[in-house]
Amino acid sequence: MANNYLQFVKKQYKKNTLGMISFYVVATLIFVAVFADFISNDKPIVAKVNNEVVFPIFKDYAVSLGLSQWDARYTSVNWNELNYEWSLFPPVRYSPKTVDKSIRTLKERAPSSKHILGTDDIGRDVFAGIVHGSRYALAIGFVAMIIALSIGIVLGAIAGYYGGVIDIIISRLIELVITFPTFFLIITIVAMVQKGSLWLIMMMIGLTGWTSIARFVRGEVLRLRNQDFIVAADALGYSTSRIIFKHVLPNALAPVLVSAAFGIASAVLVESALSFLGFGVPPTVVTWGSVLFKARSSTSAWWLAIFPGLMIFITVSAYNLIGDALRDATDPRLKM
Repeated sequence: MANNYLQFVKKQYKKNTLGMISFYVVATLIFVAVFADFISNDKPIVAKVNNEVVFPIFKDYAVSLGLSQWDARYTSVNWNELNYEWSLFPPVRYSPKTVDKSIRTLKERAPSSKHILGTDDIGRDVFAGIVHGSRYALAIGFVAMIIALSIGIVLGAIAGYYGGVIDIIISRLIELVITFPTFFLIITIVAMVQKGSLWLIMMMIGLTGWTSIARFVRGEVLRLRNQDFIVAADALGYSTSRIIFKHVLPNALAPVLVSAAFGIASAVLVESALSFLGFGVPPTVVTWGSVLFKARSSTSAWWLAIFPGLMIFITVSAYNLIGDALRDATDPRLKM
């Protein structure tokens, strides 16, 4: 039954043009995030120096290539200044932390052939920041939603299946968490920590974003728990945990994907807003929101606001459109 329903959802989703375009947009972002070091980096992918073939980027991934002597000699060099016998660099030869010391004026910081999206106030490449910032945008969204899904699915399933006093207690807990002003609560907690932490932001978004998922799961479990296949499983003597996790949840989780998609978009917006206000990640970490933060102190540098803002808009819109497409695809009334 669950497999048939998932096949139906997949078929209906493919009929949604905007949903498919958004899916490919998110897939592209994931690709960029995974291979960010090979798209934008101040180190070569592979090069030959002093008759040695070296792999600086792979070394950063802790890949053991038997280059311990090379490690000792080339740990803190400027890779753009070395004399190579040959080398293969990423398309953009800048990392998010690379500072172009040759830039002095606002005009030199503007987008050019050297820096296609310009630089920030200290000479860091904006394109490199956006490419590597995609990692944080996706990580925050996915990790926060994994936390929210874990809490919401478990509590929602327990409340819906058992009902009675347990349902009342969990429902009141959901209502209590909903009353918290989420954004200001996160700001307060992050501000109390001396050093900003990406994991803290992920955890706080996840711990405050599970309520809608729990309500969704509770409603689906209430709908399913009295159906014949659940009654039959109970009559066969299956344990409660087996009934919930093997028979109930597989038939209740597809609609939860809708909340998850919207939740990821919300998490990206929250992190961007926190970084823009100066409450986000540490200054050494480059995210889309932190690049926007730089635009506050340099209003003439329009590129600092336009390009990261556009990426946030595209990403959030893509997740929202995926959520809309999933909502339509999971509607059983569409099934003929």
